[in-house]
Amino acid sequence: MQNNEMREERETSLDPSNWNDLRELGHKMIDDMMDHLQNIRDEPSWRKIPAETKEFLDRPAPMTPQDPLEIYEEFKRHILPYPSGNIHPRFWAWVQGTGTPLGALAEFLAASMNPNTAIGEHAAMYVEQQVLNWCKEMMGYPKSSSGILVSGGSMANITALTAARNQQTGTDIRRKGVSAANGSMTLYCSTETHSCVVKAAEVIGIGSDSVRSIAVDDNYQIDTAKLVSAIESDLAAGNTPFCVVGNAGTVNTGAIDPLDQLLSIARRYNLWFHVDGAFGALAKLAPEYSETLRAIESADSVAFDLHKWMYMPFEVGCVLIRNAEAHRNAFAIETDYLMNHERGLAAGPDPMGNYGLELSRGFKALKVWMSLKEHGIEKYTAAIRQNILQAFHLAELISNDKHLELLAPVRLNVVCFRYRRDGVTEGQLDQLNKEIVMTLQESGTASPSSTILHGRYAIRVANTNHRSRKKDFDVLVSEVVRIGNGLSPA
Repeated sequence: MQNNEMREERETSLDPSNWNDLRELGHKMIDDMMDHLQNIRDEPSWRKIPAETKEFLDRPAPMTPQDPLEIYEEFKRHILPYPSGNIHPRFWAWVQGTGTPLGALAEFLAASMNPNTAIGEHAAMYVEQQVLNWCKEMMGYPKSSSGILVSGGSMANITALTAARNQQTGTDIRRKGVSAANGSMTLYCSTETHSCVVKAAEVIGIGSDSVRSIAVDDNYQIDTAKLVSAIESDLAAGNTPFCVVGNAGTVNTGAIDPLDQLLSIARRYNLWFHVDGAFGALAKLAPEYSETLRAIESADSVAFDLHKWMYMPFEVGCVLIRNAEAHRNAFAIETDYLMNHERGLAAGPDPMGNYGLELSRGFKALKVWMSLKEHGIEKYTAAIRQNILQAFHLAELISNDKHLELLAPVRLNVVCFRYRRDGVTEGQLDQLNKEIVMTLQESGTASPSSTILHGRYAIRVANTNHRSRKKDFDVLVSEVVRIGNGLSPA
């Protein structure tokens, strides 16, 4: 349609026609959600979504306006009652943080300001810089190092491994592609490393076949002798080893690789040393783990999530890269429409688009900034230690119950166990434990998740929940035993 063919219509806006009505609704929303959070322990940890709600959430897009109060009532009826449950005190599935009330309010403030934190001279850019500097302090990184806030661990790992790939080859990978490398580029990690590292290898073009998954020992830590052997084999074959990934808390069991040994091996072979510390890196704040995780301070990069063990609202992760130049060189690109100026809006810090894949970036830093100021590092450290001690308490309860057994050593905040019964097969035990997990969730009692360890189905508790109390784990154990004893093996 040509401009002269368009019919002139009355100008419109998406602002409310009555600000007072919306203000009143906003106050109601805040009051309702504060009540919801304050009384969350009285809610079930999870409830099944009814067919009526699924049908409601499958309707076509609306074509005409609807009253905001009516929309909010639909939210309360069809959405609020059926969450995943990670804000509940007895939610320990996967690794999901709990969020905080002030963090939620910070999200409202960030969305209301609605800045794009990719470029420009505005306060949000400086808030992110300050938050990154605070993250460097927590990880023992120098202020001269680089970093960026991202959506989570997957993007953090991709960002770090992109910088590692480009820096380690000595060729212009960005222009010529990975084919310019001398032989296949190879990356090393344990079999317990999160799948996002394999995805990262695919995304950065080296392919999953170039990921060397090294076996682990009985503590689920990488076998360093086998790691060295794999590196030597690749060098002899003419390949290009470029990165070793160490785990600071594996997702399956919470195992921590011998990071100091991995650092030494990486330095011996001139490889990039990256630490995937999605949740476990933050245990570094606890004095009991500072030595175990000290090698992070010398790593070339580290990835961790603030929405996990710092309890921030989703989503916000962080990657720190020691070599700021290598970080920038991996992503920076000059275009006429993104020029910096000496003054005005286009002045300001180096655009964050020069340090990651995204050019459109929300104001993630505000909830981190406000939350850290509200509680302080010491209180977060206390909450992290609390979760670890609760995990040890759960492990003790399991060890003292004849119906239960631990399936992996407890080193951090992850506990893997199962219900057991004499006279049944391993396959029947797997089915019994699977039924226990589903029954726990459907009853709204608690929400653990599951995994497979040495071919056995495990009930898995990953505790990054600041609302959990020891009594919640007492309930979990008693209910697992009660449910298990009431089941018949298939």
